[in-house]
Amino acid sequence: MATTSLWHIKGRLKDLIDYVENPEKTVSKDKCLQDFYNVFSYVSRPEATENGEYVSAINCLKEIALRQMILTKKQYGKDDGYIAWHGYQSFKPDEVTPQQAHEIGLKLAKEMWGDRFQIIVTTHLDKDHIHNHFAFNSVSFLDGGKYNYSNSERQRLRDVSDRICREHGLSVIEKPHKAPSRQVWLDEKSGKPTRYNVYREDVKEAINFSRRPYYMEDYLRRKGYITDFTGKHWQIRLPQYEHFTRLDTLDEKWTPDHFKRNMGAYARYGNRRAEITYPPQMPQDLRSWFKPFQKTSHIYRLYLHYCYLLGVLPKKTTYRPTSPYLKEDLRKLDELSNQVRYMSKYGIETLEDLYADREKLQGEMDKLTAYRTKLQNKIRRALPAEKEILREEKAKVTEQITSLRKRLKLNKGIEDRSVKIQEKTDLLYANEYRAKEEQQHKKSQRKERDAR
Repeated sequence: MATTSLWHIKGRLKDLIDYVENPEKTVSKDKCLQDFYNVFSYVSRPEATENGEYVSAINCLKEIALRQMILTKKQYGKDDGYIAWHGYQSFKPDEVTPQQAHEIGLKLAKEMWGDRFQIIVTTHLDKDHIHNHFAFNSVSFLDGGKYNYSNSERQRLRDVSDRICREHGLSVIEKPHKAPSRQVWLDEKSGKPTRYNVYREDVKEAINFSRRPYYMEDYLRRKGYITDFTGKHWQIRLPQYEHFTRLDTLDEKWTPDHFKRNMGAYARYGNRRAEITYPPQMPQDLRSWFKPFQKTSHIYRLYLHYCYLLGVLPKKTTYRPTSPYLKEDLRKLDELSNQVRYMSKYGIETLEDLYADREKLQGEMDKLTAYRTKLQNKIRRALPAEKEILREEKAKVTEQITSLRKRLKLNKGIEDRSVKIQEKTDLLYANEYRAKEEQQHKKSQRKERDAR
């Protein structure tokens, strides 16, 4: 059973040239680009590939593959956009030998891209499962055309891989379902609170605290989920997502029959109702300031209110949110913290402050960009002795522009994030109001029954 994936690598031709000229000192801030470099470093760093035995090249020499890809890009003048493609083919543990995996990987690469592109294929043995990596030029050495990874190509990659696996007597996934994005997949593996890990945690609670499907569904609804327990595939979703997620895709054993046989592990004395907890240490002025369903321009307070809801503030608190509306955002704590620090540092309290800061940043960037253009023109006309001084000055200006660009990105990110914070917090309060109304309705029904 082999799974496949492919993704594009963004960058500039200069990035590749810098890496070729000094691979030991070239570290990319883009993880995907660094992963791409690593594929080529396996040729000279063979620890994961059995001393380089499982490294092969198609339409190029493996020792100088990246140099040849650069020459192809220069030949056709295509050095922008996607610079390469990187993918993997991962096998079921203990089902395939290294030699067999590498042979399958080469067959797959040749059939998929071998007629037009320069490719490196490496087989890695450093994990529990053997897997192939493919790295290939985005520009064809044959005609200069760029590779287009469409939905039909994604399906062809899967079909070709499955066919070759069957030819080698290996199993294949008979009923594949849509995989999460690569970043979500990586976060899933590391146990971070992705949407699907949050779903799993809440479903496990619902199973353990409920003795019948009705109460399990009620538990999840109290948490804020929209449920559909009809048919043979039970499914749930949160209101902010359009599509349902089947429970048997979260865990293949989670079928209706399994639930009915394994419910109520912690419900010996009756079904337990889900509860949503709130931070006990939130300052009263923040608690009373926020008005659900009323948009505010005071974004700094909105962020602080949200940080308390997430359990980020106060520092060293042991509180963690129980609402699925909030738990997924625990993945984004670094981003939230950076944005809060930015607002605190530059005295940004409201949206008006944010827009004023943005206008100031853009003005400074425009001035520096114009000055850098003048310096570039001077460098073209300058004498050799002057050029080095001008280049140093230009490098300093570029460094300032880069810093301003990062600040501008943070500034714009704050506006976008504040809208999402408002929406998620509104969802949280809406769910609580709805739960209280339902509870009140049930009490009224009980009183009516008792009165009879």
